[in-house]
Amino acid sequence: MATVRKTVTFTEQQDKWIKAQIEAGEFTNDSEYLRNLVRQDQAKNKDFISLKMKLREGLDSGISSKTLPEIMKDVEARMKQDGRL
Repeated sequence: MATVRKTVTFTEQQDKWIKAQIEAGEFTNDSEYLRNLVRQDQAKNKDFISLKMKLREGLDSGISSKTLPEIMKDVEARMKQDGRL
């Protein structure tokens, strides 16, 4: 994968934090630390987008005619079927 050089400016406090993470042995350099933050952000956003899509699907499906006990029974049956219960 190709790399791109970037110039980033930090406050002194932020720079001290990054250096502390490196000194603690978590990362070998600033770039490694920042790449880790980007990966974490990508994973978080992927999960968030997935959740938003599921919420939209639920809202778009309309109001159910089932009672709460019927819904709970269906959920329990699905969870048993796929091994989560």
